[in-house]
Amino acid sequence: MADWTLPMDGGCRCGKVRFRISAPPMFTAVCHCTGCQKMTAGAYSTTVAIPRAGFALTEGETVIGGLHGERLHHQHCDHCKSWVYTDFEPDMGFVNVRATMLDDPSWVTPFIQNYTSEALPWALVDSPHSYEKFPSMEEYQPLLAEFAQRHGG
Repeated sequence: MADWTLPMDGGCRCGKVRFRISAPPMFTAVCHCTGCQKMTAGAYSTTVAIPRAGFALTEGETVIGGLHGERLHHQHCDHCKSWVYTDFEPDMGFVNVRATMLDDPSWVTPFIQNYTSEALPWALVDSPHSYEKFPSMEEYQPLLAEFAQRHGG
C-alpha cells in the first residue's frame, strides 16, 4: 500500500507557484551537503524524486536560484524565493521536488541519506540507505526497485 495518494499538489510559501505530481515517487532522500544546508538554512534538504512526465507546474513560473550550475537548476519562486524543485541538464528523466513544498508532506520519510560526510553530527536521520556522497550509478536501479516494492509504487 502506498503512503501517498495521487495526484499530489504543492507549492511555494506564498502560493504564486503551484505544482501537481501525477506519478508515484521514485525515492525519497535527504541531502546533508553544505550546499543544501545553506539553501535550506537547515541541517539538510528533503527530496521526493518524481518522474519528469509526472510533474507539472500548474500556476506561476520558477526562476533559477541557489546554484547556477550548468547541470543542476534549482527552481525557486521569484516572489518568496522558496526552493521548489531541482531539475537537471541534460534531463535525467526526473525532478527532485522539495518534500516540504508538498501540501501534505507527512508521509515523507527518508529512504536514502546522501552526503553524510558533510552532515552536522546531530542531524543524521534513520534511513535504510546512507552514503558518504551519492550512491554509485550502479546502485540506483536496485534502490529504485526496493523503494517501489516498499511503497507500492
